[in-house]
Amino acid sequence: MFQIHRHPNAEAFLRRAEDWLLQAEAEHNLLLGLARQLTVSTTPYEPPIYLATIEKDGTVVGCAFRTPPYKLGLTRMPEAALPALAQDLAGLYDWIPAALGPEPETKRFAALWSQAKGPRARAGMRQRIYQLDAVTTPERMPPGRMVRAEIKDIERVAEWLDAFRDDTGLPGPDARTQAEDLIAKQALFIWDDDGPASMAGWTARTRHGARVGYVYTPPQRRGRGYASATTAALSQRLLDEGLSFCFLYTNLANPTSNSIYQKIGYYPVCDVLDYDFEKPAG
Repeated sequence: MFQIHRHPNAEAFLRRAEDWLLQAEAEHNLLLGLARQLTVSTTPYEPPIYLATIEKDGTVVGCAFRTPPYKLGLTRMPEAALPALAQDLAGLYDWIPAALGPEPETKRFAALWSQAKGPRARAGMRQRIYQLDAVTTPERMPPGRMVRAEIKDIERVAEWLDAFRDDTGLPGPDARTQAEDLIAKQALFIWDDDGPASMAGWTARTRHGARVGYVYTPPQRRGRGYASATTAALSQRLLDEGLSFCFLYTNLANPTSNSIYQKIGYYPVCDVLDYDFEKPAG
């Protein structure tokens, strides 16, 4: 028999789940980073936030999480635990936009959620989690250098964040608000070659690593190596700060980005899949 334990806050969740999650830190980087952020602030999320451990005989065997209005996240877990998880979530949410996690678990959960709540489910984006332990400098570095984004860059960064979302289809908060937040946290960097040419930032940290994201080059400046240079320089900076590794997600439908990251030292860890749920009419 599996038990679903909801935790009242991120601190309680981490006390119970962090050791289990750290056994596969790269695979669980999204949840580890999010939980750390939630210990500081639950803004801009809507209640109820869901942080749950799936347990059997007092042992953690999986986790599930959601920060509304965003999708549900799942870790690996025994398939037999999923009916209890779906039942628990059905008592809390009338609808969720999507579920993200390893394919077997997410596919099975999608079927259970559709049975419980009625929305049709369809397979969405396939992503791959990568990890980097050491940077391989690109063979051909473009001119220029990486600099930290500053307040004067907010308008451009907001514009690029909007374009990044258009390219990737990934949801997010208001672009200007996010630009202000990333710059305030000193988490966003720009490749400067006679003006801003590309950007990348770290989006969250785990105990030993950081997730890299928001890698974007405007169309007119693509094909010159700016994205590779920015990602490599940022990854090296994070390692130099004392982190053991970096992580990132890629869309498996984009062979260019997958190739770029592998050339600078990122290697595949695991794949995850979205299942999107049809929104109820009205």
